[in-house]
Amino acid sequence: MIDDRGKWIVETDWLEEHLNAPDLIVLDASWYMTSSERDAKAEYGAAHIPGAIYFDIDTVADTDAALPHTLPSSVKFSSIVRKMGIGDGMRIVVYDADGLFSAARVWWMFRVMGKTEVSILNGGLKKWIAEDRETEDLPPAPRTPRHFTARVNAQLLRDTRDVASAVQYKDPQILDARSTERFLGQLESDEPDIRVGHIPGSYNLPYPLFVNEDGTIKDNDAIRQLFEVSGIDIKKPVITTCGSGITAAILGLGLSVLGHRQWSLYDGSWAEWGADHNLPIETSETVS
Repeated sequence: MIDDRGKWIVETDWLEEHLNAPDLIVLDASWYMTSSERDAKAEYGAAHIPGAIYFDIDTVADTDAALPHTLPSSVKFSSIVRKMGIGDGMRIVVYDADGLFSAARVWWMFRVMGKTEVSILNGGLKKWIAEDRETEDLPPAPRTPRHFTARVNAQLLRDTRDVASAVQYKDPQILDARSTERFLGQLESDEPDIRVGHIPGSYNLPYPLFVNEDGTIKDNDAIRQLFEVSGIDIKKPVITTCGSGITAAILGLGLSVLGHRQWSLYDGSWAEWGADHNLPIETSETVS
């Protein structure tokens, strides 16, 4: 398996050096759970990397869907990013304020839409500020709309039917990014209609294990060991899942830096699976 870390991760010194490149666009993809009581857009307004554009996961979404921040159609996605000035031939660097959290979701979204020149800033805004690099509180200059061609990579996206098939045939492997307590059903659900537990036969690998204290992603050897300890065979296909499709992308990023190219993300994740009482679940009480 090849090392693709340099393909998907860029460092802060590289970004600072290339910040004014005409073919580069930087996106602030910060997003927080409602329980955090943090306002990502307000934080962006207070301080962001110079020239960065705020990318709202809840707006660049299928807003008619019952689930939160569902991936939009290629037509809607293209329409929105064109107006943001994102076009063909441009390189995209995505970051978030916490180092590595929601940026991976946006990285995955662009990859689903066929964009391969998209990277994540290692350590995000957290590391950028810790290194005393420049930030600004002004909105970026308006950008001229660009042509964006979406070429959907359907291999990176899975739905309930795909996951149900994986449960039945035990292939691909299913990997859950939620906390162990959530995975085992030991915590009450935040939503009354969503059950507790996990998808039968799935493995658990909480996403914070991928992140160092400074917000950077761990080195490849450590990432490889995390997958091995979780029980995942990184030579075989994997479907990643989580609570609502955000942190599952971090697992996908971990697989990608190791050169794994047979992974996909279950967009509905537990918000969809846990709410459908016709679908089977497991908890700590049902797992032997």
